[in-house]
Amino acid sequence: MTQEYNKYTPDDQEVWRILFERQMAQLPGKASQAYLDGIEKTGFVADHIPHFERDLNPRLEQLTGWRVSAVPGLIANKEFFELMANRNFPATTWLRRRDQLEYLQEPDMFHDTFGHVPLLSNQSFCDFLAALSRIALRFIESDEAIEMISRLYWYTVEFGLIQEDGQLKIYGGGILSSVGETSYSLYSDVPKRIPYDVETLLRTPYIIDRYQDQYFVIESYEQLFHSIAEIEEKLEGLLVL
Repeated sequence: MTQEYNKYTPDDQEVWRILFERQMAQLPGKASQAYLDGIEKTGFVADHIPHFERDLNPRLEQLTGWRVSAVPGLIANKEFFELMANRNFPATTWLRRRDQLEYLQEPDMFHDTFGHVPLLSNQSFCDFLAALSRIALRFIESDEAIEMISRLYWYTVEFGLIQEDGQLKIYGGGILSSVGETSYSLYSDVPKRIPYDVETLLRTPYIIDRYQDQYFVIESYEQLFHSIAEIEEKLEGLLVL
């Protein structure tokens, strides 16, 4: 499918501006520097919804060889991982309404693009995504394996924290696109913050209807990529048990 950019209304553009400016006002000092650098590198701005083919893809292809591919919403696991294994990040094209600014149960285009695309400028993170997707395709017929991979994806790509220059920062798109969880994930004394450990992540169910009870902290994006062999090995072991 295509983005059909001309169908966005002036109100859609205004919702984008509100969401963008609200998050950018609070993310400096809280978001990973690689993400903040990616905002500029990929050309995100407040005054218009990003055009996938005109704004994002030419920049991404030059930076890391990735593209953004328009999808209608949540898609099947096989289709999702096939796109990612081929360095295409699936992003929906619909945008939340004004009365949905605070919370959405299903990811919209602001989450998919603002939350995730800037970090697609980081090569190690991109290589992790592609390699993890290839593992998922290997195990695509196993519901148990896909559930465990989904947990790892959730606690890294969606809700991951990173230690940068001695400070805790955000890199997960689910946090970066959430005005409330941005501060909660870093400063609240409620959730646990746990060092990245593959087997623990594979065994830890996630929460979809409220803020997380725990966040996992990586030391670098290279650590994520270098954990790929361990992910595959641990999956094989857990599926045998």
